[in-house]
Amino acid sequence: MDLLNTAQDLIRFRTETGNAAEIAKAAEYIKNKYAGTKVKVEIFQSTASPVIFLRNTDDWDFDVIVLGHIDVVPAADEMFEPYIKDGKMFGRGTLDMKSFAAVAMNSMEYVAAKGLPLKFGVILSTDEEKGSKSTESFLAAYPNITAKIVLDNDVGGDISKIISKCKNPVFVKLIAKGREAHGSTPWEGIDANELLFKTWQNIRKIYPYYSAELSQPNDFWFDTLHFATFSGGQVLNIISNYAEALLDFRLTENSSVENLEKNLQKCLEKGVEYKIVSASTPVVMDEQNEDILDYKRFAENILGRKIEFEHIGGATDSRAFAVKGSTVIMHSGSGEGMHAAGEYVEIESVKQIADIQIKFLEHLAKRKMQSD
Repeated sequence: MDLLNTAQDLIRFRTETGNAAEIAKAAEYIKNKYAGTKVKVEIFQSTASPVIFLRNTDDWDFDVIVLGHIDVVPAADEMFEPYIKDGKMFGRGTLDMKSFAAVAMNSMEYVAAKGLPLKFGVILSTDEEKGSKSTESFLAAYPNITAKIVLDNDVGGDISKIISKCKNPVFVKLIAKGREAHGSTPWEGIDANELLFKTWQNIRKIYPYYSAELSQPNDFWFDTLHFATFSGGQVLNIISNYAEALLDFRLTENSSVENLEKNLQKCLEKGVEYKIVSASTPVVMDEQNEDILDYKRFAENILGRKIEFEHIGGATDSRAFAVKGSTVIMHSGSGEGMHAAGEYVEIESVKQIADIQIKFLEHLAKRKMQSD
């Protein structure tokens, strides 16, 4: 498979989350890539967005699964026409994460063509940028699917880092209810906006505010919060009787949703309530895990330098497998501008990730043959 051409072909599909027509075209493109091969391709759909499932086995206990997605955040038209300059490929999805979806497709083709004795699969969702409901639906439909190892390339940014920890994203809605009154007689009403602001201030006493304008903490591995949206009031001269805000918490493995709820209860002003919109689980891997260390050695040999472990605040779809006991190896290529106008990936890093992945799969296949 021509890795870079495949990546560029994928980028040309305008697969912004929810663009069903373009996503369907991209899924068909991927399916056609394996026509005449031994690869089984299923386009699973029980929600508005499909999941593309590639595999070389009918069993559900996989040796290795590569997890990724092909949807992207919105962008200008020109970003769906990739171009290469100074060793970088620019375009929407170059880093997040169509280049690495192409890497997964390349690995699938390689395993099938070489007949490696691995039960191998690739799962590509199409709504990851808006919560991965398609992946949840897919895994609910196939509850027996397991994988000893999951390769997760959706942590782009720096090929010199392997991610060993991801936080738990917990999204919370605050709802404040007051009483309307004319703006000139505020003593006759109860301002929902004020109730929400006071609750906000109470919460900030537990989860402080951070920004680029303030001094940076030495250690980033703690619970964080940012207020994502706020709305309240509709008319200038009327005291608001309703206000709401969406909060984005990122919790480490040392915290819990239950403890978060206790903290929220302490902070609520009268007339304010909260709702957990969604919660997940942190992904925490043992840095001394044998498979992770094997992978790390291959990566260091190919890159010619040491690789470090890193912790990130972002979430990963691989959490669904981590809770089943899978070893999750989170590693991707280098680039910048994820979700931004100047998004790019370093081309050499894409080739290196593909090389690392194949060398690691060959190693696993050899080890499996020796143990049989």
